[in-house]
Amino acid sequence: MSNSTSLIASDIEAYLKVHENKDMLRILTCGSVDDGKSTLIGRLLFDSKMIFEDQMAAIEKDSKRFNTTDESFDLSLLVDGLQSEREQGITIDVAYRYFATEQRKFIIADTPGHEQYTRNMATGASTADLAIILIDARHGVQVQTRRHSFICSQLGIKHVIIAINKMDAVDYEQSVYQNIKKEYREFAEELSFDDVRFVPISALKGDNVVNESANMPWYPGSTMMKLLNTVSVTRDKSNNFRMQVQYVNRPNLDFRGFCGTVASGDIRVGDTIRTLPSGKESKVKSIVTFDGELEKAHEGMAVTLTLEDEIDISRGDMLVRPHQLPFSSNSFDADVVWMTEEALQVDREYAIKVGSKSVYGYVENVNHRVDVNTLQVSDASQLELNEMGSCRFAVNESIQFDAYETNRATGAFVVIDRLTNVTVGAGMIRKALDGKETKDVTEYSEFEIEFNALVRKHFPHWGAKVIS
Repeated sequence: MSNSTSLIASDIEAYLKVHENKDMLRILTCGSVDDGKSTLIGRLLFDSKMIFEDQMAAIEKDSKRFNTTDESFDLSLLVDGLQSEREQGITIDVAYRYFATEQRKFIIADTPGHEQYTRNMATGASTADLAIILIDARHGVQVQTRRHSFICSQLGIKHVIIAINKMDAVDYEQSVYQNIKKEYREFAEELSFDDVRFVPISALKGDNVVNESANMPWYPGSTMMKLLNTVSVTRDKSNNFRMQVQYVNRPNLDFRGFCGTVASGDIRVGDTIRTLPSGKESKVKSIVTFDGELEKAHEGMAVTLTLEDEIDISRGDMLVRPHQLPFSSNSFDADVVWMTEEALQVDREYAIKVGSKSVYGYVENVNHRVDVNTLQVSDASQLELNEMGSCRFAVNESIQFDAYETNRATGAFVVIDRLTNVTVGAGMIRKALDGKETKDVTEYSEFEIEFNALVRKHFPHWGAKVIS
C-alpha cells in the first residue's frame, strides 16, 4: 500500500490535503473509429487498480450482452455508458473519467472517432492539456487521425502522445510501428505541437499501457502510464489578470460583490482594477469565498470581489489591471468549427457569447476554409457541418478579449442560433480588427425571428434579412 493511500485509514484529513495539492492533468483521447480509445481508458483504470468492485461486477454483467472482444469482460463499457453506444460498439458523446496516482490527478475525456461527431471531439479538446491520439497498427494514419490532430493543434494543445494500438494484431512487429511513426511525423511537421511522443501498445492485452510489455523488447521507451505521470506539460498561461463578472451578489444593503472565476493571472486585496467596457477604476476591498476571505486569488479560483468605490458593474463586464488591457473591438478574425447541419451563412445574425458576455453579430466574410485532411486552404462562402475555417465577425457592441494563443479562456467564444438557442459553432479569436464600422444589428421580436427563419427556409434567394 502506498504512503498516501495508507493515510485513508489513519488520517483522512492528511490524505485529502495530499490529494488536493497534486498537479492536475487534463487528457483527451481521440483518433479514428475503432482505434480503441474507450478500451485504453478502461485498461488504464483496470491495471492501475482504480475500478471499484461494484463497477467490475456491472462490467462483467454487461459484457455478456454487449461484449465486442474475446475477453471475459469488455473494458470499453466503463466509459461507453449510453445504450446506443453499447449496441453499436462506438463512442457518441464525450465521457469524462477522474482518477489519481501517486504523482498527479487526471481528468480524461473519451471522445468519439466518427466524422459525424467531430463537434463532440472539439468540445473535449477545448480544455485539454495533452492529447492521446490512437492509431490502429493495422491501418496506420487515417483521415480521422489527421482531422483530430489538426483540431487539437488549432485548439492550442501542445503535447501529444501517439499511441499505436493493437500491436497484438500485427504480431508486435517493430517495422509496423516505425513506419507509422515516420508517416505521422511527416504529417505533424505542419502542426503547432511542441512535444510529440510515440508508444506501441495493446489496450486489449495491456501491453505498455500500465505494465511493460514482454512482447516488445525492442521498445526502449516508457509505458503509457509512466508518460502520463512524468510528462512536463507547459501551459501557456497568461500572467495578465482577467475576470469576467458572472453575477452581481447583493444579499443586503451593506454588501455588493462581483462574482466570477479568475480566468488568468492573480489579484490581491488593495490592487487597482479597471472594469471594461466602462473604464472605471477602483481598488479591491476584499476577496470573498465560501471558506472565508483571502488576501490573494489566482487562476481557476471562483471568488467574489468587493470594491472600495461604488461603480456600475454588470454581468459580462471584464475586470483587469489598468496596465494590462485586452483588445476591445466590434470586429475580429477567428477560426471556427461549425457544429450543426445548417451551414454557416454570411450576413445571418447569430448570438455571440464570449465568456459571460453575450452580443449579437454576423459573419462578414469567410476568409477561407481548411481541408482538415490535407491542410489545404481554399476559398469558401460558407461552412458546413464539422468544417473549419477562418471568418471575419462583426458584432453590435465592442467586446473585450485576448488572442486565443495567449489566453484560451478569454479568446474563445460560441456561436448560438437566435431562433433555436442551439450552439452552432465554436470559435478561437486570432486578431482584432480596429476602425471597422459594423452594420446595425437590431433587436428583433420572437415573431420576427421566427418569420425570418421561415423566409430563409422557403425563399433562400431573398437573403437573410427580416422582412418588415
